[in-house]
Amino acid sequence: MSHGFAKEQVDEFHAAFDRFDKNKDGHISVQELGDVMKQLGKNLSEEELRMLISKVDTDQDGTISFDEFLAAMAKYKRGSTEKELRAVFSVFDQNGDGHITVDELKKAMEQLGEKISQEDLDAMIREADVDQDGKVNYEEFVRIFLENCVKSMVLIRGLVINI
Repeated sequence: MSHGFAKEQVDEFHAAFDRFDKNKDGHISVQELGDVMKQLGKNLSEEELRMLISKVDTDQDGTISFDEFLAAMAKYKRGSTEKELRAVFSVFDQNGDGHITVDELKKAMEQLGEKISQEDLDAMIREADVDQDGKVNYEEFVRIFLENCVKSMVLIRGLVINI
């Protein structure tokens, strides 16, 4: 099932899923989710990890399959709540000071397995940094996040219309 995503997006989500699925069995286990969360600086208990998994584990096997992961991404895309946006922001704001610096962005992206050039990192911060203080606050983060969601939706609609 594509859950309404274009093939290119499904492929991107599959690449993200594969970063979590370390043993390549097609499922994200409690252990694998815990490992990724630790890399992101979030040390969650096994109970917290199980609770996270249970929110998307529709077949209740204790793991997240790719289809469940994709369904969660679709649900997230339909309605990101304030709490969810703050949680995403906190992954990047690694020292918790309310701002994302270039160094924090670089570290978070590396922890997610993304290699981005310094030039691109600087450009990402500049694009989001409305008050031009060299870092991204929560409001700037939300603005750029929502802008990118809209751009993605326009692109998806364009692809769907052109098919």
